[in-house]
Amino acid sequence: MIGQLRGQLLSKKPNVLLLDVQGVGYEVFIPLTSFYELPEEGGEVTLKVYTHVREDALTLFGFRSQREKDFFLKLISISGIGPKLAIAILSGAPVEELAQAIAEANLARLTSIPGVGRKTAERLMLELKSQVTQFLLPQQVESPRASESHTVLEEDILSALTNLGYPRASAEKALAAVLRSGGCDRTFENVLRNTLRQLAG
Repeated sequence: MIGQLRGQLLSKKPNVLLLDVQGVGYEVFIPLTSFYELPEEGGEVTLKVYTHVREDALTLFGFRSQREKDFFLKLISISGIGPKLAIAILSGAPVEELAQAIAEANLARLTSIPGVGRKTAERLMLELKSQVTQFLLPQQVESPRASESHTVLEEDILSALTNLGYPRASAEKALAAVLRSGGCDRTFENVLRNTLRQLAG
């Protein structure tokens, strides 16, 4: 799979560019946020790339930053959101703004993006709300700091549980029950142990 390309920018349009890499021309689809950061035609470009393979096509999607590619990967992990819709979503706002809209369940902001209807926006909020903290700027993250730590702790616990094979929905439910009970110190080890007990329960 192609993960990165560096070469000369032959041509660019708002949603696609042509990149010459050692004599081979690669057509790469990009979000508007990456398009705005491109140099003039003839300049050198480095892109983080996602390769989408289907039986009848191989399509490249490019990003000027790893951060943007990482957010794209989060988007396409959601059922019903393919690479082209994910590119359209990323074209609607910078990553930090999208992450904030999801974290705050800002339905109006999300549905203002072309191609994003109410159902898609609700799916984004439901499935990504607990995963977008890493994409927020420091000033966007909740204060006081304890609240930020709590959010990070929750995500770490959920990540550990899903890696152990528990469905995310079940893990979230058990974790919420443990946190509501307040019966343990909120360290990673204690919360994980009590959540495992709740799941076994």
